Amino acid sequence: MAPVSILLNILWILIGGAWMAFGWVIAAVIMAITIVGLPWARAAFNIAVYTLLPFGSRAVSRYEVTGVEDIGTGPLGVIGNIIWFVLAGWWLALGHVLTALVLAVTIIGIPFAWAHLKLAGIALWPIGKVIVPA
Repeated sequence: MAPVSILLNILWILIGGAWMAFGWVIAAVIMAITIVGLPWARAAFNIAVYTLLPFGSRAVSRYEVTGVEDIGTGPLGVIGNIIWFVLAGWWLALGHVLTALVLAVTIIGIPFAWAHLKLAGIALWPIGKVIVPA
């Protein structure tokens, strides 16, 4: 990881990234407890790590990485994402958007607000995404 990414990730954790990563972990634990929600729990744990350290990484479709459509990137993934949206996606996205609005008030917070808005989009539709180095 580049030194700039390390610095940005440290600042990110201090000004709001940690609490949103915690929100993702809570969503993952709730999904895992239900047993039926295990596929969503795995995706939520992966994105919790990404939410904790977003600089130096990016989220892309698994199809982009592998070139092969799988369960998460096909029609079942769409159904899974719709279920995720109803159960947890909307409130995680809302948390990211509200945090982005607070951070966007300052010039220093604008890059972090932008990162929260990107994460809000992922919060709405996480199934089929993979985290790769930027």
